[in-house]
Amino acid sequence: MKRYLLGILIFSFSIVSHAELTSDEKRVVNAVENRFSEQVTFLERVVNLNSGTLNVKGVKEVGAVFQKEFDRLGFETQWIDMPSSMKRAGHLIATKRFGPGPHVLLIGHIDTVFEPDSPFQSFSVDGNTAKGPGISDMKGGDVTALYALQALIESTSLNKGTVTVFFTGDEESVGKPLELARKDLIEAGKRADVALNFEGGSEGWAVIGRRGSSSWSLEVTAKQAHSSGIFRDSVGAGAVFEMSRVLNRIYGEVRGEFGLTFNPGIIAGGTSIEQGNAKTTQTVSGKTNVVAQKAIMHGGLRFMNEDQKERARLAMRKIAEDSLPHSQSVMTFEDRYPAMEETEANKALLAKLNVLHADLGVEEAKSFPPERRGAADISFIAPYVTSMDGLGVSGSGAHAPGETMEIDSMLFATQRAAVFIKRLLEQN
Repeated sequence: MKRYLLGILIFSFSIVSHAELTSDEKRVVNAVENRFSEQVTFLERVVNLNSGTLNVKGVKEVGAVFQKEFDRLGFETQWIDMPSSMKRAGHLIATKRFGPGPHVLLIGHIDTVFEPDSPFQSFSVDGNTAKGPGISDMKGGDVTALYALQALIESTSLNKGTVTVFFTGDEESVGKPLELARKDLIEAGKRADVALNFEGGSEGWAVIGRRGSSSWSLEVTAKQAHSSGIFRDSVGAGAVFEMSRVLNRIYGEVRGEFGLTFNPGIIAGGTSIEQGNAKTTQTVSGKTNVVAQKAIMHGGLRFMNEDQKERARLAMRKIAEDSLPHSQSVMTFEDRYPAMEETEANKALLAKLNVLHADLGVEEAKSFPPERRGAADISFIAPYVTSMDGLGVSGSGAHAPGETMEIDSMLFATQRAAVFIKRLLEQN
């Protein structure tokens, strides 16, 4: 560790020496710095434990490692199991009350996209860059939250507020039914005054808005006939032309509103179709001399807010209902992640973060464009609580072999988080 920690510690000293922090806050920053070598070692430990979402045993193992640390810090902890039918490990929740005052919720996820059969399984370091499965998405963020709290508890006498930590075990592939998979997180969000998510970020950006996501499906039935009769009044145009009509009109009439996108990801059409369990595979049969009887499409819809989502759905349904003769189109939608709207409360929270940035002597954090961020766990609670995301580590290559984290970004993220949490707990 020493070969890269020296440069990182110099970076840390430069922050503290120019900071407009209180003496208590400086002690917190120094406490993070003093344990940073240990923090990197802890990160290495949890990164080397496989916790692909479907590896239930592995996710629980990583959860147990974090749970032990929160127990040691005096948190009341609980592992929330999911029903075995969901094939998901569950979630870790940890709560500590310091006194009367605000309730701050910290969110992370301990699963990754790298299952046990992935060739990318281990932690490595090259200078200031660390590599490992899930290192930036988002075990680095989880470790940031843990060590920020440890520094706070060890270096100051907190007597205000409550902190709850909620680490989900299935963020990368949420279990179904969704209502059960996120029930406990939503309840935790409703109890909180502020929620901070530690997905990847950088000092120059913060996330106070994210698009929501929904799935949409289009199923078309039509009259099967010999292809020589297609377009006759008695036959019609068939299922494939009808689906093409719907998609073409949606493209022309619904497309264009800022932040709204819809993608027909998989399409099948023919005489008969067998769908796979996850709607990601279709087995089709048909003939060139037979008018297609059936067509099926599954896609994704992303939106800036609930009003935009509902407007788009209404327009898409109306287009589908205007079917060609001898065909019928049925459009259905399934809710997934709600939108995290850029509310005035979220903007005020960003302003508080930027007061801290000024005190730390670092650049102002801008609001990351919501239309460029996908859905995340914080989206489920954003309708109920003031929220911010992107407070984790900086890295690259998420979800791919070679995923990286900049080591010094974890030091900054942890110091910033520790002081920010302290200020939020002590605010009137």
